[in-house]
Amino acid sequence: MRSTFLLFVGLLSLFSCPSAWAEKRVALVVGISKYQSVPRLINPARDAEAMSALFKKAGFDVVESGRDLGISDLRRSIRQFSDTSRDADISVVYYAGHGIEVDGTNYLVPADAKLASDFDVEDETISLDRVLKALDGAKRLKLVILDACRDNPFTKTMKRTVSTRSIGRGLAKIEPSMSDTLVAYAAKAGAVANDGDGQNSPFASALVKYIAEPGLDLRLAFGRVRDEVLKSTAYRQEPFVYGSLGGETVALVPQALKPADPEAGARTDYELAAQIGTREAWDSFLAAHRSGLYADLARAQTSKLITAEQVRVKADDARREAEAQAARRAAEFRSQLEEQTARQTSEAKQKISEQAKKELEEARRQVAEQAKKQLEDAKRQVEIARQEAETARRQVEEAKRQAVADAQKQVEQAKREAALERDKIAALSPPASAPGNAALPAVPQMDQADIARLLQAHLKRVGCNPGNVDGNWDAASKGALESFNKNAQTKLNVQLASLDALDSVRGKTERVCPLVCKKGQRADGDRCIQIGCESGYFLNSGGACEKKPEPAARPQTATRREPVAREPAPRRAGSAGGGGKCFTFGGKTYCE
Repeated sequence: MRSTFLLFVGLLSLFSCPSAWAEKRVALVVGISKYQSVPRLINPARDAEAMSALFKKAGFDVVESGRDLGISDLRRSIRQFSDTSRDADISVVYYAGHGIEVDGTNYLVPADAKLASDFDVEDETISLDRVLKALDGAKRLKLVILDACRDNPFTKTMKRTVSTRSIGRGLAKIEPSMSDTLVAYAAKAGAVANDGDGQNSPFASALVKYIAEPGLDLRLAFGRVRDEVLKSTAYRQEPFVYGSLGGETVALVPQALKPADPEAGARTDYELAAQIGTREAWDSFLAAHRSGLYADLARAQTSKLITAEQVRVKADDARREAEAQAARRAAEFRSQLEEQTARQTSEAKQKISEQAKKELEEARRQVAEQAKKQLEDAKRQVEIARQEAETARRQVEEAKRQAVADAQKQVEQAKREAALERDKIAALSPPASAPGNAALPAVPQMDQADIARLLQAHLKRVGCNPGNVDGNWDAASKGALESFNKNAQTKLNVQLASLDALDSVRGKTERVCPLVCKKGQRADGDRCIQIGCESGYFLNSGGACEKKPEPAARPQTATRREPVAREPAPRRAGSAGGGGKCFTFGGKTYCE
């Protein structure tokens, strides 16, 4: 719950302070098709329209457009854009039209340029250096895109005032002096570009396709533009980029902010609880997450464990009842056998006939066999009860394992559904609404209380009782971890609940600390039960059954007593003859 709250607060702070990461992006787009002194170009105007629409769709703050500008309008547009770029983070100039190179300097040719001689170049054109100076105020990126590497139509008519002055083919190579600056040519220095036969030039078509992809670094974007133009022109035209950038990703359009997963924290805690698989772990999870998908899944897992434990408790109760009943029967049989033996011995002493002695021995044998059979039946019942208890225990363990497996499957399914949902939301969010190049904050790590709570649950699972599973690392928890160190031969720091300790304890699948029972109890698997003694035995101070001592015989004295005359005893009903005592055994009557 706490980790989810921190995630929510972090996202809220981002959305409430957009100025912390928002960037100002501006662009100037110029397309010149209607040249007054040379044949017109078809695609520059359409290329400029496509790029203007692209920048507006990409969420640029300012997009200034100019079409078929003369020298005065072109200078004014560049001057005004210099003021616009002064406080911008990203500043872009796109130019489509004619460009020429004279003595290693590149110039952009406006619509009204005549260029009767090479002396007119400085007056009737705009140098590329002036365009770059207009972007000097941009903070993060200065980008000039020139779709102007066409054949120079003024070469044939332009007079040379200086014989040594050269007029090159295409544009000259440039090395920008400003940092964080890129200059992209439609064709590399000294080569010419194709105006194209389609709706747009090959260079403009590739730019529209790749340059505004959200989150794509410009260096990769221009690399894809290069590959696209090479392929579409049969490797006759190769775009080229001059300048350099730093090591950070620089994209014209920032990556769309992914929607936050409201149950990311619950999913993490659910996975941890599923790895433990005990009722304490699920109760701890539900204490932190009372509602939602994962809370419902946790309740289902708890219900399975409760049902399995109830079956085990019933089986254990049945086994203990069978054992107690067998013990009672054994005591009763032993008592009956002793009484019968004593009675038969007494009766045998009084019998005179040898036949009576034989019959007495036969009766004793029958009683002994009957007692033996009953004792064997009782033992079989005890064994059956024990087998049923063992079956119930295995069912409990299987239920736990199945609960963990089900929980893990549910986590994976929930992850897949959450991923699909995030992809759907990201696909429906337009790039223009992306406020900046900010990535989704990482889900916060588990805090110390969560680690302590899970470590306490695992310690209890392996038999090292830490007391309450509440995330409070108290003396009982430290003692439990110290007992784990002693029995698992580890040297974990008991003063704090660490991830190392959590991993070490979680890796144990069986009991580590021995089961300690109270006085008068004994260990029965993973439980303590009360010790019961048979008849004639008692539980001593050491917790073991001990036979009761025989009563001390009274001391005899040497004093002689005179015999006392006794009155004859009354005759018992059913006696035969002259006052002899009679008794019945085995369906026969015996008399003295």
